[in-house]
Amino acid sequence: MKIKNINSTYKKLPNYPTKVIQFGEGNFLRAFIDWQIQQMNKKNIFNGGVAIVQPLNVGRTHQLDDQDDLYTVLLEGKLDGLKIKSNEIIENINKTVRPYENYDSYLSLAENDDIQIIISNTTEAGIAFDVDDKLEDSPQKSYPGKLTALLYKRFKLNKSGFYIVPCELINHNGDVLKKIIIKYAKLWNLGPDFINWINNSNKFYSTLVDRIVPGYPADQIEEIQNRLGYRDDNIVKAEPFMLFVIEGDEELEKVFPLKKAGLNVVFTNNLQPYRDRKVSLLNGPHTSMNILGQLMGIRTVTEVMNNKVLYQFISDEMQKEIMPTINLSDKKLMLYSDQVKERFDNPFIEHELKSIGLNSISKIKTRLLPILKKDIEEFDEIPSRITLVLAAYIYVYSMQSEITPQDTNDVLEKFRELSKSSNYIELILSNEYLWGEDLTSYPELLRQVINDINLINEYGVKRVIEKINNEVVNND
Repeated sequence: MKIKNINSTYKKLPNYPTKVIQFGEGNFLRAFIDWQIQQMNKKNIFNGGVAIVQPLNVGRTHQLDDQDDLYTVLLEGKLDGLKIKSNEIIENINKTVRPYENYDSYLSLAENDDIQIIISNTTEAGIAFDVDDKLEDSPQKSYPGKLTALLYKRFKLNKSGFYIVPCELINHNGDVLKKIIIKYAKLWNLGPDFINWINNSNKFYSTLVDRIVPGYPADQIEEIQNRLGYRDDNIVKAEPFMLFVIEGDEELEKVFPLKKAGLNVVFTNNLQPYRDRKVSLLNGPHTSMNILGQLMGIRTVTEVMNNKVLYQFISDEMQKEIMPTINLSDKKLMLYSDQVKERFDNPFIEHELKSIGLNSISKIKTRLLPILKKDIEEFDEIPSRITLVLAAYIYVYSMQSEITPQDTNDVLEKFRELSKSSNYIELILSNEYLWGEDLTSYPELLRQVINDINLINEYGVKRVIEKINNEVVNND
């Protein structure tokens, strides 16, 4: 028997008024923001729907429309020690809008008095200024350009502004977006009254979002759809854990009552410690386990968590070298650290280490070097684990292993060039193009990296890790 489509099997609940404009229809927003809106609607504390704007010329809004904008979120993983495996149909998408097909339909969103909130996730590259964008374009190429045009239309209608909540993973995303919009307002000569309206009638919130979203489960789709009893081409898989940190006053909470719905949402006047915590304690260990795991022949994050030697190393790296550098209480850091380990040990997600390894040199710069420098400068200590990770990347990138690094051509070429010299380690560490600074300014770091690479060559990385693990035990 042919399985029916989701919209032939289920019908939406009452159509809520559209209260949110959402720029982006990708997996993350649908499993993060739209899922949260669903939870608020179920508790009758928001009762609002979403208009999704497809920010690019290509996207999946047509596929969503084919299903009456219904889709399924699968939550699979561990949360608070329990294995979670659930599915839920999301039914709060009221419409999709494609500015490249119908620009007037896009601008007409400014006329809707019910809309109060604008959400976006257009990737880190999405919040960018394009000097070639013009107000008369239909549409503008950049997301901030499109948003400025929409805000200007709203302003001319003499209507109230919006709560603007970007979710792109750049630091101070709300502040950056606002500055670009004002830059467009000046470029397009939209006048001081419009700039005053931007400043006084709109609120921009910087955010941190945290949920692992693997996306469409292609390898399991037939089994999943048979279990659900319907066909859904827009299923998205996510982990149960989620965290949404919002910087600014709690006025947003009055119109967007996420916390009241019992969701893991934090309002704060200082986002930075939470960002440092995530980048350092989740992304940092990911970068470490990628290179060390591959050198040990380990394929996935789950296998790392089940390997006693590497698990101890990563756990000690988090507790001994990373946590002391983050400006949050020990209690909050330990709780988050335990949550991260639980998330890494997800039996439902095959998170391959190779997929973490793309463009690793830039990731080291943002995730691990700030910690390494703090350990040296504030605690007068060379962090042995992070230093080994740095050495392992130099070992791999200088083509001393069978692992093929995945990085930009300019980075790979720089390593190839420098690796030809007998003192290649010093040349690589001192290269400001790679690291943004000369790391040989820390002489003891250079000596330790040279020593670690020699040990990897002689004994293999597993033996070096075991040595560090045992030293920690003896010191304690």
